[in-house]
Amino acid sequence: MTVQNVTPSDESRSDPFFARISDDPLAGAFSGGIRAHAHGRVSAVPTEDVPALWDRLCETPRRGPTVAYVHVPFCENHCLFCGFYQNPWRREAGAPYVDAVLAQMQAGAAMAVQQGHPIRALYLGGGTPSALSARDLARLVGGLRETLPLSPDCEITLEGRIVSFGLEKARAAFDAGVNRVSLGVQSFDDRVRRRLGRKSTRSETLRFLEGLVATDCGAVVIDLIYGLPGQDRATFREDLRMAAALGLDGLDLYALKTIPGTPLLLAQEKGKLLPAAPHSLGHYYADGCEEMDRAGWEPISTTHWRRGLRERNLYNADVKSGAACLAFGAGAGGNLHGHGYRLQPDLDAYAEATRQGGSALLAGLMRPSALAAVHNAIKAGMERGRLDPAPVDRSLADCGLARRFEDLAAPLLAQWQEAGLMTVEAGALPLTLAGRFWQVAMTARLIAWTDQAVREDTSAKENAG
Repeated sequence: MTVQNVTPSDESRSDPFFARISDDPLAGAFSGGIRAHAHGRVSAVPTEDVPALWDRLCETPRRGPTVAYVHVPFCENHCLFCGFYQNPWRREAGAPYVDAVLAQMQAGAAMAVQQGHPIRALYLGGGTPSALSARDLARLVGGLRETLPLSPDCEITLEGRIVSFGLEKARAAFDAGVNRVSLGVQSFDDRVRRRLGRKSTRSETLRFLEGLVATDCGAVVIDLIYGLPGQDRATFREDLRMAAALGLDGLDLYALKTIPGTPLLLAQEKGKLLPAAPHSLGHYYADGCEEMDRAGWEPISTTHWRRGLRERNLYNADVKSGAACLAFGAGAGGNLHGHGYRLQPDLDAYAEATRQGGSALLAGLMRPSALAAVHNAIKAGMERGRLDPAPVDRSLADCGLARRFEDLAAPLLAQWQEAGLMTVEAGALPLTLAGRFWQVAMTARLIAWTDQAVREDTSAKENAG
């Protein structure tokens, strides 16, 4: 590794790619300027080209890691912080919706994309999949297992919400083949939960989680959010200690994000609710890491911890590093041979499209960036909190570029080391505690930097030729 010997100029330090140098990198290493999520240079497929391209993608056999996602776009209420709300839950909508998803799967069963290479993780998300009745949940999971080529050890995750779940329904889901349940707890504190619009109380939440863990039928994972209105660092630490004592298998820690159009942002703009100051969020994250380390939990990504080996977090790890993703359900998003796509989000339009089949299901189709493999290698390492240049080098070579990643990104990597976000070890670049907190912002910048460096390098060679 040679990047530690490169020193950026004073002028370069003002560039939006670089971090702010301070005694407290957790508090404000970055302040924006580059979008939060790294997608690279993708482009929309023209409408007239979609049908033929979609048919070709569906008839091309899959290779490499593959996951599947099923979207259940119903919620009993709109939580203040959530930007994914689509449709209010109505009990009578459950069975017809499951029928439509099963119809989509069955219509594509003969296509190459739904055959052959095994699917290693299946995720039922939303929305609130656990709002479905026990019978419909069992029908849905059973249909997925019967129709899709799931691997024998496939991770099958059901996302749920405590208020609409119950142990009887959970047992039905486990009996149908679910082996992992992920629940959005966000906080155990009653006052914080009420402000978020959560329906179950702290005692009800703890009682259900204890019962779910006691079934011993699969991994039980929860999400906690830090920076919530009414939450301080002491409250957050108490949440972490409660979670660690429950016998759970996995835990996600996420910083609160104020999303345009959400009730939380509207309330914040009116001065009714005040989340934690942005500069304090890194210290909440540090508290979380400290509590998880104290409890003996293992970090397997920058936001996810596990207790023991039952929890694998396969879907989340694979989908963030570019795995193929088959999508089912209204509004679901997928990735087929590098092409991103989204299905019709409107319930009626989706149900009609399942009868028509083909590209009628699509609401959008995107071509991948020419450097998609490079982006995926960067994202995979950064998500784990340890960037290995070797896979990025191989991806650059696969893209026809005879350049080393460390050479392309040397000034940026060196500046991040100076800013206290990254260190150097033999063959790898581990993120510091602050770097792990800023991982998403760093990944977006690193991908944008690499794209720019490749363009400049290519242009220089063309001019020299």
